[in-house]
Amino acid sequence: EYAEFLHCKSKKFTDFDEVRQEIEAETDRVTGTNKGISPVPINLRVYSPHVLNLTLIDLPGITKVPVGDQPQDIEYQIKDMILQFISRESSLILAVTPANMDLANSDALKMAKEVDPQGLRTIGVITKLDLMDEGTDARDVLENKLLPLRRGYIGVVNRSQKDIDGKKDIRAALAAERKFFLSHPAYRHMADRMGTPHLQKVLNQQLTNHIRETLPSLRSKLQSQLLSLEKEVEEYKNFRPDDPTRKTKALLQMVQQFGVDFEKRIEGSGDQVDTLELSGGARINRIFHERFPFELVKMEFDEKDLRREISYAIKNIHGVRQVETGLFTPDLAFEAIVKKQVVKLKEPCLKCVDLVIQELINTVRQCTSKGLSHPKQFPDAQRYPKNRGEGRKTSPSLLPVPILLLIDIELSYINTNHEDFIGFANAQQRNTQTNKKRAIPNQVRPPAPSGAGRGPSQLLPALEAGSEPVPTPSCPGRGVGARFTPGLETGKDEAPASQSPSQSGGNRAPAGPDSAPSCPPPHRLEAEGTATGTSRGAGGIGSTADTESEDGVQENTFSMDPQLERQVETIRNLVDSYVGIINKSIRDLMPKTIMHLMINN
Repeated sequence: EYAEFLHCKSKKFTDFDEVRQEIEAETDRVTGTNKGISPVPINLRVYSPHVLNLTLIDLPGITKVPVGDQPQDIEYQIKDMILQFISRESSLILAVTPANMDLANSDALKMAKEVDPQGLRTIGVITKLDLMDEGTDARDVLENKLLPLRRGYIGVVNRSQKDIDGKKDIRAALAAERKFFLSHPAYRHMADRMGTPHLQKVLNQQLTNHIRETLPSLRSKLQSQLLSLEKEVEEYKNFRPDDPTRKTKALLQMVQQFGVDFEKRIEGSGDQVDTLELSGGARINRIFHERFPFELVKMEFDEKDLRREISYAIKNIHGVRQVETGLFTPDLAFEAIVKKQVVKLKEPCLKCVDLVIQELINTVRQCTSKGLSHPKQFPDAQRYPKNRGEGRKTSPSLLPVPILLLIDIELSYINTNHEDFIGFANAQQRNTQTNKKRAIPNQVRPPAPSGAGRGPSQLLPALEAGSEPVPTPSCPGRGVGARFTPGLETGKDEAPASQSPSQSGGNRAPAGPDSAPSCPPPHRLEAEGTATGTSRGAGGIGSTADTESEDGVQENTFSMDPQLERQVETIRNLVDSYVGIINKSIRDLMPKTIMHLMINN
């Protein structure tokens, strides 16, 4: 009988007291003298005609509270160490539990259950049966009734600490164990299936059967590994360091790895998830669905400028035939205004492309820097720094032509038959509803009984939409409180804005609550929400007509008759509806176009 240690290969130990001392000495060398731990095993092989072929791995017990030099997380370190060994499918688990402890609280059975939930690889061992309280026994456990295991339970009685200190012989200990099971009334009927010798036989038999079951899969796994190694050896037989094919292969592997890393960052994966900030595909998604819609919303146009542009477009389309303004609402004005608004979409679209390109460049840089942070996994990245630099220079490019093509497509045809387009009739109806809402604040107060001039019935023509001005030569003066604007026509019973009331042949009306309604001016009502060219002078309200100054520069302010106002509002509603359709379409097509033409490629 002799023993050998792996760390002492040339020495044979025939005295087993020396074996015990060497185990303690090697433990102190690896872990220190103050109860430290280490996952490095001590390999001991014992040769004897009295033992069976068996490989045992003695794992430490689970420590709950750190003692001595043990770290604060000693419990988790020991659990991790144990799991490294018992997780292997080729190993059998010996779950040792003392009999004087509740089986439901067994840490060994709990950990075995985690890696072997079916109980196919677990053998239960119950110790300290001789230390149980009087009147109690572990019969139900040993008969596999309480917590059943596929391979059952075996009870043993080991030497006590007093026996160990007294150096009680192993043979005498085995004889005492045999006597205990034969004499105990609860275990007498199962004495042949209890004890250390029976445990040795069961372990040898079950380990042999387990090896026989796992050997075919192990053999095929080894054969596949052998074939791959032989193939690699063949490649190295004619290996030359300066062979250009080796460099080409290394480059292709780097490019392939770069492609895998890039795709993971864009498509997302569970590897190395960044919990501090958004990166890669998540940032691009935010550009598509948050930043780009925000840029579109920021393009809100000025209401006053838009109405002025629509008014100018209508007038310019009619040209010299201004008398026909009230007959038709020109569709050319609608198309001109819509196209002008659609062209403005080019800027946010190109900005979206630039933002996505910048994110792709950042992703490329992160992928090329991976070799620096993981030199063992990616040694080629360390060996070829120039190639890494070229990879960083590579920027994903997309000509703005396809993006601008989307805008040009929208400009090429104005589809007024779109199902979401409100149409001319609905636009006019909306315009009418809007005017009804505005009618209340625009009503003129009825004249006071003492006022001279027109009565309420005489005010109706001036309130009707599109009506001509009603001349009132008897009331040329304009009261300070009058809420009227001059019409577009000049020279009809009114004086130019530069003249004073006395020059126009009238006297200034006295300011007072009754003065404004008693002498209304012969002009149309001012429409609410439109830009007016009225200004109060010392003698009344002057006007700035929609004309050009002496220098040929057009005035910013303008006024319009109710008929033109209604046309402007109608086209305004149509433009609003159609631009909303275009925005919805662009918001949907932009991410798809960028993904197809730039990111996927």
